Parts: sequence; structure tokens; C-alpha cells
Amino acid sequence: MLRVTDVTKTYPTARGPLTVLSEVTFSLAPGDAAAVTGPSGSGKSSLLHILGALDRPTAGTVTLDGRDPFALSDAELAAFRNASVGFVFQDHCLLPQCSVLENVLVPTLVAERRSDAGADSAAGSAADDAVDDATFARSLIAQVGLSDRIAHRPGELSGGEKQRVAIARALIRRPRLLLCDEPTGNLDQASAAAVAALLVALHRQQQNILIVVTHSLELAARFANRFEIRESRLTVL
Repeated sequence: MLRVTDVTKTYPTARGPLTVLSEVTFSLAPGDAAAVTGPSGSGKSSLLHILGALDRPTAGTVTLDGRDPFALSDAELAAFRNASVGFVFQDHCLLPQCSVLENVLVPTLVAERRSDAGADSAAGSAADDAVDDATFARSLIAQVGLSDRIAHRPGELSGGEKQRVAIARALIRRPRLLLCDEPTGNLDQASAAAVAALLVALHRQQQNILIVVTHSLELAARFANRFEIRESRLTVL
């Protein structure tokens, strides 16, 4: 369960504090999906960054399955984000020197591994994890329709294909919370529709909590839960 309670975000400016989020409160359960709309500069991305523990709220609380990420140490917070939160940005943010498979596997490179007694068993566990990660990555790549592009680098892919790789990468750790910031914003109409359908299908399959920030009314219409941020406040549509 994601619980957001009275979250406020204020930034200092030369003219005094600027409040972009004011007492935002909502909750979503596993399997729920929500779209967040609102004018540019309304605080949508700020909210997403707070939900993903990339930025701290000025006031209020965010918990995921009862855990407050902002109460964790820096190391624990990094591990929490890696294991529990997936991100898809407007710009795919792929590594240009890596293949599709390698890009999808990037989050697993810093993942905490199981600790077993003894060096030999620990080494064996790490090897097993690596095999499991690669197998799941190939499965995700197949689900996003890119098996025939698995060895290609980003420069050899279309915009829509790059965003599908980004979705697979975001899901490789099976996160409980998937956050998407304008995931179709840089795509043509056909590619945007395909990526939107893919996001919804994979969300239903994994039963995570999906939150999408978007200006696209077509994308927002796909979600049962729709929020709008306007003048720093969130309302249910």
C-alpha cells in the first residue's frame, strides 16, 4: 500500500518560499493505477520525485508497505529505491554504449544479493541470481516485443523501441511501485498508443502500483484513478 499524507513541498526563491505541493493526500493499493495531470509547473514531477524517494517533502509523510523511505540511512534508501521503485522518464535515459539486454539489466548490477554462509555458497548464490536476472530480462524484452533487437544499441532503435526498453528496465526488479513521468511525451501518436497499452498490460500482469504523470488526456483516460494538481493542490477527477 502506498500512503501519501499531507505532503507539502516548498522551494526557497529570491522572492520567498514557493509552494508547489500543499497537503497532498491519497492512497493506492497493489494493482491500482493512477494518472496525474495538471498544467506545466504545477508540481506533478515534484510529486513523482517525492514518491520515488528522489526528493524529500518539506512536510508530510510517504510510506510504501508501511516503510517510510525518508527514515532510512542513505545506503538503506538507495537499496529501497532499487528494490521497490521503478522509474520511466520522458527521455528513455538508456546507456548508449550498452545493448538492449545490458540496459535492462543495469538495475540488477547494484542490487543486494542473498547472503549465504560461506564464500562458496555466496558465490554460487550470486551466480544463480545473475542467471535468474538474465532470464527474466529476456522474458521482459520478449514481452515488450524486442527479442529481435536484444543485441542492438539505443542508436539503432526508434523512439518507441527505446521507451519499451526503458519500461523493461524499470520492471526488472519487480518493483512494488512504478512511476512514469511523461512516458509518451516524446513519441508520435502510434508509438505513444503502443507504449501506453504496454504499460497498462504489464502493470496488470505484475499487479504493482502504477502512477503516470502526463499531459496526454488519451493516456490519462486509460486509468480508473485520475488526479489533477492545480495551484499546488491535488484533486480527484
